[in-house]
Amino acid sequence: MIFSNNPILENKNTSGNRNEQIEQIKIFHCNEFGKNPEVIATAPCRFHLIGEHTWYFGGKTISMAINRFVSVAVSHRNDDNLYFCFQQSGEKKHIALSAMRFRKEDKWANTIKSVLHGLLSNKLLEIEKLSGLDFSVSSELQQSAGMGVTTAMKICVASALNELFELECSDSELFDAIDKGNEEFLKEIDENHFAEHVSAMFSKQNSVLLTNHFNKNLSQDSFSVLDFNFPGKTVLLVDAKVPRLSVWNETSIMKTEYLDLLSSLKIIKSSVYGGWIYNDDRGEINDALESLRETDRQHLYGIIDEHKCVLDAYDALLKKNFAQFAKAVNRSHENMRDSYDISCPEIDWILKRLVEINPNPDKEHNPVGCGRITGQGFGRSLFAILDNENIDKFKEKLAEYTKIFGFKTACYEVQPADGVKITK
Repeated sequence: MIFSNNPILENKNTSGNRNEQIEQIKIFHCNEFGKNPEVIATAPCRFHLIGEHTWYFGGKTISMAINRFVSVAVSHRNDDNLYFCFQQSGEKKHIALSAMRFRKEDKWANTIKSVLHGLLSNKLLEIEKLSGLDFSVSSELQQSAGMGVTTAMKICVASALNELFELECSDSELFDAIDKGNEEFLKEIDENHFAEHVSAMFSKQNSVLLTNHFNKNLSQDSFSVLDFNFPGKTVLLVDAKVPRLSVWNETSIMKTEYLDLLSSLKIIKSSVYGGWIYNDDRGEINDALESLRETDRQHLYGIIDEHKCVLDAYDALLKKNFAQFAKAVNRSHENMRDSYDISCPEIDWILKRLVEINPNPDKEHNPVGCGRITGQGFGRSLFAILDNENIDKFKEKLAEYTKIFGFKTACYEVQPADGVKITK
């Protein structure tokens, strides 16, 4: 088991103000390199509301880009060196262009190098035109938060270099270059970042983004921007500060035979988003999955249930029906807890208190609040959506949580944000 007590969301300089962060990184870059950046790119962090682990089976994910940003500032050098500085940690790295390779000790700087590698490998950037570069990076959330910090950094780097070198790459070409860097430079196997990419690139204020993993080519069928129109509601991100445990390896169910099994349970239905649903006949599902070991069968049940949760949440967003949306989110957390075994008593306690803030005999049918575990490895973060007037009551519950469990939470109010922006 792997334990970590470092706060993953806490950053005392976090403001959620994009323009303010741009000004700060401009000053930082000038102080570090003695000149103003030529290009600054900012992209939002994000969290997944629901459905993030169903991608291998062609499922769907609803994500929210939030007003916590990653910024990358870039300028040319007069030599053939790459310099990297991270504002929050003060870390500095540098290498010669001719020695650009993966080095474990370079940590976050490898992320930038991977994008450069992808652009060069896909021949979008010619090595003859590549000079030395200075990079400054700033992030309002820590990379370990699992809130899309690394992906936002990649989108920033790709977008900034596209502007700096006047490459005129399409969005699809930039995505392909990032993927090439992931595969060849970072050696990421069995990972999918499509929902993260489109969230960082195409999100809009007051909206969420639904990604269709059945079609991962950029098109009108691969993702949709949906209004998040629930007046009087506030979205909170909470770091429960629970020591993170290693959880089951999700790739263990990414097998061709399991993909075929679930494909046999799909029913074409043109009236739903994406054009298909899973068979909901429990007898037929049991027959299809009966040969599997219990844990894998349980996880595949979870995939089926989660797909239904996403479609219900999607329908609720279109109808602006918060009760239906909240039921889908709460049911998804139960799915994470019961089918995936990736929740923990501490987070379950917080979410139970959230529901109890508005005691109501009909609360299961018309909930006024909802929440779910989220973040890196589903280890210790959650989001809560609740009535504005109940924020103080919820924070009182968090204080009670600290007394009971001994972990002092970090809590952020967040809002849906626009995708990547370029400043020159």
